[in-house]
Amino acid sequence: MTFSFYARCVCWLPLCLVAFALPNASVKAQDPLWDATNPVPAAADLPDIEGIEFHVIKARQPERDGFNWLHGVALAWHGEKLFASFGHNSGKENTASEIANYTVSEDGGQTWSKVKLIDDGKEEDLAVSHGVFLRQAKTLWAFQGAFYGRMKKIHTRAYSLDEASGQWRFHGVVIEDGFWPMQEPQKMPDGNWIMAGLQVVEGIGGGNNPAAVAISHGNDFTKWSLVSVPRPAAMAMWGESTVVANGRHVTNISRFRQPVALVSRSADYGRTWSTMKESNLPMTASKPYAGTLSTGQAYLIGNTTADSRNRRWPLTITVTDQAECSFRRVFKIRDAEHPHAGESHPKAALSYPYAIEHQGKLYVGYSNDGGRGANRNSAELAVIPVTSVAGR
Repeated sequence: MTFSFYARCVCWLPLCLVAFALPNASVKAQDPLWDATNPVPAAADLPDIEGIEFHVIKARQPERDGFNWLHGVALAWHGEKLFASFGHNSGKENTASEIANYTVSEDGGQTWSKVKLIDDGKEEDLAVSHGVFLRQAKTLWAFQGAFYGRMKKIHTRAYSLDEASGQWRFHGVVIEDGFWPMQEPQKMPDGNWIMAGLQVVEGIGGGNNPAAVAISHGNDFTKWSLVSVPRPAAMAMWGESTVVANGRHVTNISRFRQPVALVSRSADYGRTWSTMKESNLPMTASKPYAGTLSTGQAYLIGNTTADSRNRRWPLTITVTDQAECSFRRVFKIRDAEHPHAGESHPKAALSYPYAIEHQGKLYVGYSNDGGRGANRNSAELAVIPVTSVAGR
């Protein structure tokens, strides 16, 4: 039986609007994402994932390659190759020296090619940074966040890979008004694609930076309509968001400044949205990534425990069961310290996940700052057997 993340929830959702006090937080749930009858586990109580594997996509090596900063891993399977892209900067993050790079693996993520360029921003003061992939009709697309100067005039630029030359063809600026893509576009039954992200209205430090989605004009990936998700006037946001799409129903899960996930819902393919609300799901203030497994389960990757507050460790995957609509189980992908998973440090920040399923495995890319801070990251990969997190 195919699981419907949203449609099954619609019938009983009003009955579940119960107050649920989050540990060490002053907020109360208004729209439940978590099954409140089942306590969220503490970090020490999280189960490990059987059969998980770890690989390093790109080690941080400024002494060799000159790159001080890396962030925003994106993944795509294209043919038999696994692509990984990320933002790279020889200086500090969110500055004009940011560029979009990528690397390729031909053995499922175990080893990776030399870093290659998507775009380094040919215009004066232009930065092209991290983005998302989409493989459609045998073409690999990339949608990259870009800006001028110090996070000014943020927009999204589109590219497609030219197989013959190995170069990326630039298709122009396709979304403006501050939109930065955060999740691979998903096809909807109405024929359009929905891409979740962030709309930067006030810039770094501002409170009016809501969650947003971009909706394609059919299969024309050079034309998109931007839809800002409404929020209460008093709700300060840096709205990096992700969506779970099911038919005409779409659920947006967004980062908040407090350690709790925000949620908004649409019943018309993302054209209109309910006002963003706090949920009852603990989640560190960092970019989340959601999707639907081949088992029909919805999943959410981030940092979700009862006691993590705003720590970016451990990295977790939260899942529904196949016959239920609320998230109700949390697994540990990895902790800050790990003997066989790339960098290990007691305060390593594991953040900005991105996931794609392929042949029964969920490939999860993420940043690891090795305890250095300032997003001076390496890029790492966890490979999860889908059966290890499958519900009953």
